[in-house]
Amino acid sequence: MKLRDRVVVGFCLSLVLVTVLFVVDLQNENARRQAVAVDDGDATSHFHGRSDRSRDANEAQSAWNAATSFIVSTLMPSSQPAQPTRPGAPQPYPHADHERPKPAVTDLYATDRFADLTERLSRSSESRWHHGYVPDWTVVRDVIVDDTDDDGTTSNEYVVEYLGDGLRLNTTALTMFHSRISKRELYPKNDTYVPLILKSMSNAHILSVAQKEGGTQIKLVIEYSNGDKALMKPMRFSREQQTLPNHFYFTDYERHNAEIAAFHLDRILGFRRAMPVSGRLVNITSELMAQVTASDLLKTFFVSPDKNVCFHGQCSYYCDTSHAICGNPDMLEGSFAAYLPSQEVLERKTWRHPWRRSYHKRRKAKWETDPNYCEIVRNLPPYNSGRRMLDIMDLSVFDFLMGNMDRHHYETFTLFGNDSFPIHLDHGRAFGKAFHDEMSILAPIIQCCHIRKSTLETLLSFHNVKKLSEHMRESMNEDKLSPVLWEPHLTAIDRRVGLILQKVRECLSVSTMSGEDVADESHVQPVKNATYDVDLGDIDQEVKYTARSREQTLGGDR
Repeated sequence: MKLRDRVVVGFCLSLVLVTVLFVVDLQNENARRQAVAVDDGDATSHFHGRSDRSRDANEAQSAWNAATSFIVSTLMPSSQPAQPTRPGAPQPYPHADHERPKPAVTDLYATDRFADLTERLSRSSESRWHHGYVPDWTVVRDVIVDDTDDDGTTSNEYVVEYLGDGLRLNTTALTMFHSRISKRELYPKNDTYVPLILKSMSNAHILSVAQKEGGTQIKLVIEYSNGDKALMKPMRFSREQQTLPNHFYFTDYERHNAEIAAFHLDRILGFRRAMPVSGRLVNITSELMAQVTASDLLKTFFVSPDKNVCFHGQCSYYCDTSHAICGNPDMLEGSFAAYLPSQEVLERKTWRHPWRRSYHKRRKAKWETDPNYCEIVRNLPPYNSGRRMLDIMDLSVFDFLMGNMDRHHYETFTLFGNDSFPIHLDHGRAFGKAFHDEMSILAPIIQCCHIRKSTLETLLSFHNVKKLSEHMRESMNEDKLSPVLWEPHLTAIDRRVGLILQKVRECLSVSTMSGEDVADESHVQPVKNATYDVDLGDIDQEVKYTARSREQTLGGDR
């Protein structure tokens, strides 16, 4: 070996030796720091051999931690009770941003009894009767619209009257439920099949598991041994996790508990336009992975470094290893939504929501910039006649109470034509902000100044008699994943009831002064050279949402 080669080899060995010594020194330093963190009693005995700078840094960090703990314990509202923990339930890793204390939101109308609205409802002449059908919305300017028949009821027709043998009867509670779908609602009040469906979805044996096609986040199609199907949305994080501040409404995570709470809210409001949803605690290994038949889904299951069983599926958003769904170690919460009848049995039509957002980072929809937008809507079918306009007002009330901004499309049954109700689907992005009330969700009511009389009566009852949050607690307490909602969300629901009533009051006030109903235009201003998004036509085929084209519509649950 030449002298030059020997010098090079010696130099390389020296570098390796220095690197090894440096790594060993770092490991010893970390060990000493951990020892200091464990023993808070005699910290000075663990600083042997360390510099004064290290000692000062550790003392400063300790002081900072103590100060932070004091601030959090002082400012955190004591009126929010801690959520009890179920034995064996998953405990997702909390996000640091949402451990910070949140400011209390004042309920401006908590003591307001809205006596003026109550008195207005008592005067029948102030709420015109349209005998079950509004013939022409281009001329109707009533704020409170009563669309019941002369006897105070609404005409109704059941699916079974039309389909007959088209439905499988006398088999399961779900198929019997399908036969009782009507022109006005998915199920009648106090329906006996709904509790049976909820119980079956939360207890029945799972026969097969597949991934639902389309959509931005993973959803599983669950088939039970009796042939019924349900759509499962798995738990991603704890109930206290809120929408991240920098997330748009179309990039937010979907919450399994939001689907459960939305079903209960829809039922309590008297709409009954959402399919039954039940919570369930499943074993990922024995109940999900063992029943998967598709290899594409099966290969996404893995065991995390923390020995938890995880999977991520395949979708356009949040379907990778860094956004995996993990159990604890293999137990996982999920929402199970009952399936609607198939399209072959009961066909449905997809409509673009007239107050749909732009789904773009910078572009605004026309309703956000045009104060006369409601006049455009009321002159276009199917909103120019019939019940659809009032159904959209109900839908805005429903979404506002949940804080759901992700209402891009809705579906109706084609069997009943334009007189069919909109089916309330896909509420995974609801209940994301407990300390913020998104008033733009109420744009249909604010701009059109219409509300169904029965809806207004229900809201007044929840505000003055028994709080909506109390009804929600009682109803959701029967779910296996109770408590379903974080307590601040229930507080927000009561606060938002008062905000809706105030908007109705403002509409009535403007109507009284001007002699006709004029929308409150204070929250929107025309924008010059704005790019409008105004397609109100029905869309029969859903457009898939991709990360490259965010202004397109998000995939909904079917």
